[in-house]
Amino acid sequence: QVQLVESGGGLVQAGGSLRLSCAASSRTFSSYTMGWFRQAPGKEREFVATITSSGTSTYYADSVKGRFTISRDNAKNTVYLQMNSLKPEDTAVYYCAAHRGTSGIYTARWGYDYWGQGTQVTVSS
Repeated sequence: QVQLVESGGGLVQAGGSLRLSCAASSRTFSSYTMGWFRQAPGKEREFVATITSSGTSTYYADSVKGRFTISRDNAKNTVYLQMNSLKPEDTAVYYCAAHRGTSGIYTARWGYDYWGQGTQVTVSS
């Protein structure tokens, strides 16, 4: 079982930046593909970004491409989401997730085995 704990959410004005962190309890963190998803009120949880186990490949939703950057530090068992040029439509609860199988690019929710509890990001206009 892997425990994921997100942090770094908060309230920010449009155009601002936030950096989310997700700390994992597993000693095999470096073998997991990691992803970030978000869920706005009344909407489905949607894919944001993913990074392969080694960190060599990343993939982003079109809505955040060029503004968000996913990265990881396997020595610290942590994955990050740097969010710049935030917009009100980025307001959501952000979740990190871990895929325990073959490393790759996964964008579907059902591709992930473990989830964090989420952290709220609110962008004011």
